[in-house]
Amino acid sequence: MAVPDEYPARVRIHEVGPRDGLQNEPVVVPAAVKAEFIHRLADAGLTTIEATSFVHPRWVPQLADAEELFPLLGDLDGVRLPVLVPNERGLDRALALGAREVAVFASATESFARANLNRTVDESLAMFTPVVARAVAAGVPVRGYLSMCFGDPWEGDVPPGQVVRVARRLSDLGCDELSLGDTIGVATPGRVTALLTALGEAGIPAGRLAVHFHDTYGQALANTLTALRHGVTTVDASAGGLGGCPFARSATGNLATEDLLWMLDGLGVETGVDLGRLVATSRWLAGHLGRPSPSRTVRALSPPSDQE
Repeated sequence: MAVPDEYPARVRIHEVGPRDGLQNEPVVVPAAVKAEFIHRLADAGLTTIEATSFVHPRWVPQLADAEELFPLLGDLDGVRLPVLVPNERGLDRALALGAREVAVFASATESFARANLNRTVDESLAMFTPVVARAVAAGVPVRGYLSMCFGDPWEGDVPPGQVVRVARRLSDLGCDELSLGDTIGVATPGRVTALLTALGEAGIPAGRLAVHFHDTYGQALANTLTALRHGVTTVDASAGGLGGCPFARSATGNLATEDLLWMLDGLGVETGVDLGRLVATSRWLAGHLGRPSPSRTVRALSPPSDQE
């Protein structure tokens, strides 16, 4: 199938289920199950899998086992396994285990910066400055997550210029990729267009961007299509639609990787991911979580007995 001219021939899926997905689950998944989950994702063809977070266990107890989990992934040659680090202590822990890619998590709004990091936006960027500098000096690429890019539960709509200002600073720190987060799922295609246009005018091209949509209003796939038309080729998604945000209670789950794949396969866009194997993986994990997957595609491709 020929890919329509307005879309890229290939999209890289940045799988966030093991980190962003599981951090919001009410149950703590054992490290051995997490490791098998990540291996199954890799077996399905995913080549970028966000493995865990080196946040203090008090804040995200679901990911308190990072030191136990990460060594269980040492056999995944050729798979990128980025990890989230909140500060220099988190970076130290990640580097000690051999992490080859890290990410920092910033906010475009003051309210969420205080709720998530107990700091202002400027204070959080100051905290990330030595983290990014040390990682870059060690040859470790840094991804910058930028949350609340379209709306904030306390502040309402977020102007594109406000997002551009923080994105520019993350870029200047040394982040080689920026992931634009629609943390509460309020983005629309028009707002996605406005932000990507503003970022391009500020010197941040689409090739350095990823998009991270939540599906609160059912707009995640439409927003993704809009981003692809603007040159974005990296899309964050979560197997089975797991996740949300523990600090933004109105947010629903992340865009399901299976729903994204169904759409991209239908367009002829290559991803290298096997949909059948991924659906089987999400069904397997749903059994460990004790509830069905929220992904529409997983449900559509599963027997009725698995949907109860």
